[in-house]
Amino acid sequence: MKTTNNHYDVVIIGGGVVGCAIARELSRYKTSIAVLEKEDDVGWGISCRNSGVVHAGFNYKPGTLRAQLCVEGNKSFARLCHELDVPYKKIGKVVVAQKKEEIRELKKLKAQGEKNKVEGLQIIDSAELKILEPNVKGIAALYSPETAITSPYLLTIALAENALRNGVSFFLNTKVISIAKLRNSDFRINTNQGKFTSSYVINSAGLYSDKVAHMVEKDKYRIYPCRGEYYVLDKNASWIINRLIYPVPKAGAGGLGVHFTPTIDENILIGPSNEYIKQKDNFSTTSQIMKMLSAEAQKFLPLISSRDIIRSYSGIRAKQAPSSEGGYWDFVIEESDSVNNFINLIGIESPGLASSQPIAKKVVEIINKKERLNSNLNFTPFRKGILRFEEQDEKTKKALIKQDPNYGEIVCRCEKVTKKEILEAANNPLGARSLISIKYRTRAMMGRCQGGYCQTRIMEILRESFKLSPQEINLKGNNSYLLTGYRSNKENKSCKKKKLLSLEEELLV
Repeated sequence: MKTTNNHYDVVIIGGGVVGCAIARELSRYKTSIAVLEKEDDVGWGISCRNSGVVHAGFNYKPGTLRAQLCVEGNKSFARLCHELDVPYKKIGKVVVAQKKEEIRELKKLKAQGEKNKVEGLQIIDSAELKILEPNVKGIAALYSPETAITSPYLLTIALAENALRNGVSFFLNTKVISIAKLRNSDFRINTNQGKFTSSYVINSAGLYSDKVAHMVEKDKYRIYPCRGEYYVLDKNASWIINRLIYPVPKAGAGGLGVHFTPTIDENILIGPSNEYIKQKDNFSTTSQIMKMLSAEAQKFLPLISSRDIIRSYSGIRAKQAPSSEGGYWDFVIEESDSVNNFINLIGIESPGLASSQPIAKKVVEIINKKERLNSNLNFTPFRKGILRFEEQDEKTKKALIKQDPNYGEIVCRCEKVTKKEILEAANNPLGARSLISIKYRTRAMMGRCQGGYCQTRIMEILRESFKLSPQEINLKGNNSYLLTGYRSNKENKSCKKKKLLSLEEELLV
């Protein structure tokens, strides 16, 4: 949607998990807020391409924002997910030592975690590890019972939908081109969809936060993209581990090492790798890294087979530390010292997911100290997600089908997603309707066949229910069209069937 001269009290640049958390937190107050997101939906950058781990906070240097906000976020995360109807499980984590010299590092991690006020940390021996994780090889481990998992993309979507419900405006497919400070102290934000003005600008652009900052001030910051590649295992392999399995982290590394993450939906992730790259949008996976992941997996979990792998993907960390240094720099959450009312969030990598709500509160505190914000008495913290038919008992399933026959039609066989769920996803409050938007909201196309069965059926639903032509259906916005046209029934005179051809027969890819 084109916009002209829209004025808001606050404009947030970036619709990732942190940007959407800030929008929701600000909507607790009487203020007009806009979120500008360059993609076709929220959460398509860093926020949807991580492990979904709610870290406990023992990996981070005491006294840093990373440590403080992670521990705070971990403690409040269950309540946040309850309010937003987002899945959450506290499953715990073990950091496994395979060499005697690594036990010393486990003790250092435990002491560091205790300084950060992480609860329940224990050093366990190989026998205790075997009880917790029978299939994991190791001589000792640091056990963290407070570590949890969630769905990073569902959380981002939920934060956005709740913020929208509380009055925040979202502008998708809206890329910021330039920012100017006006004489009246407002900002003018020029985008590909028109101009916005605002009293405050919050730079939550993730990988591109340095570029956005440079639009208004000198080159103070720089983001170095660091890619991590993952394998995804079939749900049939979910029995292999019960908790998050991590190696002992190496000094100077850009990540926490190749680990094993049970997801909310019972897949297991293997990864990520750790590779500094030049391009911020290079989400490729490589045969070299895939071989490395397989080799690392065998060290800890020999039972994993290549037959269990259903796909690979990659994410990119927004690192401030250059490759020559490695490791981590602290989060930057501050008002610019040269441009009033311009708030930067720089280098928000892991544990950005766990820290998202405390980060949002810190940003609101910066504004509140200057403006004395008034509470929004109509604010509601609650949001209801799409009902998962497969998770209901048989009595409830029968009642749902009687209420709406679309619950009785399975569109995605692997994940058992119904037509009703597809329709609700396509009718989401944010108005995003690409196949990836539907995928993240329902898990359709995430199963063993990776959309081989259900993708064309979802496209048929979009065509029939929303009067979209095949040429209008896209994978992930930005002209990512899948089809060039279709044959009408009239053009298929040789077809003996009287009814219209199914979508698979009509479409010309």
